[in-house]
Amino acid sequence: MCMIWDKDAECMARKPMEELQLERLRQVVQRVYENVPFYRQALDTAKVGLNHIRSLQDISLLPFTTKDDIRNNYPYGLFSSPMKKIVRLHASSGTTGKPTVVGYTKNDIELWAEMVTRLAVAGGATDDDVAQVAFGYGLFTGAFGLHYGLERLGAAIVPASTGNTERQIMLMQDFGTTVLVSTPSYALYLAETAYSMGIDAKSLNVRLGLFGAEGCSEELRQVIERMWGISAVENYGMSELIGPGVSGECECKAGLHINEDHFYPEIIDPVTGTPLPYGETGELVITTMTKEGFPLLRYRTRDITSLNPEPCKCGRTLVRMNKVQGRTDDMLKIRGVNIFPSQIESVLVGIQEIGPHYNIIVRKKGYLDDLEVMVELADDTLLEDFRKLEGLQDMIRHKLRVILAIDATVRLVQPKTIARSEGKAKRIIDLRDKVDLASGGVKPSDKK
Repeated sequence: MCMIWDKDAECMARKPMEELQLERLRQVVQRVYENVPFYRQALDTAKVGLNHIRSLQDISLLPFTTKDDIRNNYPYGLFSSPMKKIVRLHASSGTTGKPTVVGYTKNDIELWAEMVTRLAVAGGATDDDVAQVAFGYGLFTGAFGLHYGLERLGAAIVPASTGNTERQIMLMQDFGTTVLVSTPSYALYLAETAYSMGIDAKSLNVRLGLFGAEGCSEELRQVIERMWGISAVENYGMSELIGPGVSGECECKAGLHINEDHFYPEIIDPVTGTPLPYGETGELVITTMTKEGFPLLRYRTRDITSLNPEPCKCGRTLVRMNKVQGRTDDMLKIRGVNIFPSQIESVLVGIQEIGPHYNIIVRKKGYLDDLEVMVELADDTLLEDFRKLEGLQDMIRHKLRVILAIDATVRLVQPKTIARSEGKAKRIIDLRDKVDLASGGVKPSDKK
C-alpha cells in the first residue's frame, strides 16, 4: 500500500467528507460576500445568498468565475484579505494581457505546503530524498509549491531552477539527486543533454519524477520512464487555485487524487455550463473552500477531464480526476472535428523510429483548414532511404487518421530540429489568422 501523509483527510468516508465540504462551502460563500465587492455584486445579481446553500448540489446556484474576471479586477480586486495580511504574491503569465495575480496569507502558505506534501508522498517521495526543483523560481507558482511541500516532508531540496541544463546534470551527479521536479518536456531534454555529455540518465540516482505544469500523455510518461529508469507521476494545479497541490497521482497511477477537503470539483458542459455526473467528460470547475487571501467560487479551469469517486487501491477515498485531455482554449477545430494535442501525442510517442518532440501546424489551404504534424526522426540515417521514409510517413498518417478521423500531413525532420523547452513546451503553431494577401499563403505565428 502507498504511504499516506494524512490518513484522516485522505481516507475520509464519503458522508463526513461531504458534511465537511458543505460547511466549508458555506464559509467561503460568506467570506467572499462580506469581503469581495465583485462577488457581492455577482451573488446579488444571481439572487443567491447563504440561506440558499443547503446542500452540495446547491453549488450550481453560484456564479462561475473566469480568468477574465481575475484580469478585470487586476491586481487586488478579488482579494478577500487586506494587504496587511498578504505575505506572498504570485502571478501567471501575462502574454495575452495583464497577468492573473494571486495573494496568500500566512495560513494559505501553510495550507499550500501541506497540500503539496500530501501529493509528493502519494507519488512516492520520502524524507530520505534529495529533490532537484527544475521549475523556474519567481512569480510562477510551480517551483515554490513543490519546494515547500517537499521540504515539509523532510526531503533535501536542490533549488536548481530552470536552464543551464548541463549544470543540472552535474548537480544530479554531485548531489545524488533522487527526485526530479520539472515539466515532462524538460525531463526529456535533460535526458537528451545527459546523453550528449556521454552520461546515461539511467546511471544517475534519480528514481522518481514529479512532473507538472503541462500535459503528459500515458505514452509520453512511458518514454520518460524508460529514458530515466524512474517512476514518473503527474501533479495538477494552477496559480489561480493555489499552484500545484490541487491533485496528484499516487503510485498506482490510476488518476489524480483531488485534495477535495479544500478544493470542491465539478465537471460541466463547457458550452452550456450544465453540471455533468461522475464519469462524464467535460470542463473542470474548482471552488477553493479554505483559502483566505484569494478564494474563488466555481473557477472555470478550461481543462477537459472527468471525475471518478471510487476509492483507489492505495487506500485513499478522495475523488480522482483523470488525466487532462486538453484545454478548451487549446482544442483545435479542424474541418468540423475537435482535436486535442494529447491525441496526436499519444500516436507519435508510441512509434520507435521517431522522437518525442513534435509541432502541430494548422494552416488555411483555400477555404479549408489543413493540419500538419512535424516530428523528428530518432535516427537521421533514415533520411538516406527514401522508401523507408515514405513508408514511415504513410504509417504515421494512417495512425493519425484512425485516432483523429481526418487526414493530416506528416513532415519528418532531422533530430534536434524542433526547439526544446526548459519550461512549458509550445506544441501548436496556428497560422490561420494571419493571411499573406500577396501570396495567398500565411505567415508563421506561434500560438501562445
